[in-house]
Amino acid sequence: MAAAKPVEPLPLLRTGADTAAAAALRRFQLPPQPPRSVRANAIRASPPSNGAGSPDELPAALLPNAARRRDGCGFSLGVDLGEARTGVAVGRGITLPHPLTVLKLRGQKLELMLLDIAQQQQEADELIVGLPVSADGSETPQSNKVRSVVGRLAVQAADRGLRVYLQDEHRTTIDALEFMISRGVKRSARDVKSDAYSAMMILERYFSSSGQGAKIVLPKQPQLQSKLLEKSRQDAQV
Repeated sequence: MAAAKPVEPLPLLRTGADTAAAAALRRFQLPPQPPRSVRANAIRASPPSNGAGSPDELPAALLPNAARRRDGCGFSLGVDLGEARTGVAVGRGITLPHPLTVLKLRGQKLELMLLDIAQQQQEADELIVGLPVSADGSETPQSNKVRSVVGRLAVQAADRGLRVYLQDEHRTTIDALEFMISRGVKRSARDVKSDAYSAMMILERYFSSSGQGAKIVLPKQPQLQSKLLEKSRQDAQV
């Protein structure tokens, strides 16, 4: 497979503007909400193939970075999957996440590009993918499409030692629009950048909740689960 071309980051936010940007973002953030009760179609983790272990019983190495930021974790790649465009953002939970780019790819090309961006360009060790849900936490027809893509992505990610999580993305598109307006992004540019900003909002929600709403997606193959766990343990020791 040919090496992925470097992705040119969108010139959307400057590091020096993080403080002002964070203040603007807080204007549009919803107040922290208690965890929703689990419904029949609520966000759920993919359990290990042997059926043992709930998300609360995950090994420490498989916990999301946001739940253990004090351990010097790597970067997290935020992903807003769409029918034709996929927004990508990056963050570490220390400062405001940054929008990266918008990919106009589908299928395996998209999945491989996301993994290449995470591993080769951003030194991320996990991908946080937005899951469309209703206001009450129940899933939508679009949720099944996202789960299908994420299921394939998790298999390839585990082979590279990367973890994949699903994160409730309800209202992040609206939050992204309001944030862009607050930052003075021109209307003509919003359609081009909106998906990257939505990915940024997914990451911001993930970090602000300390990863409590993120659910890991594990491949069914035991050998890949073991490989992912071993790689995650090695990374945690670095």
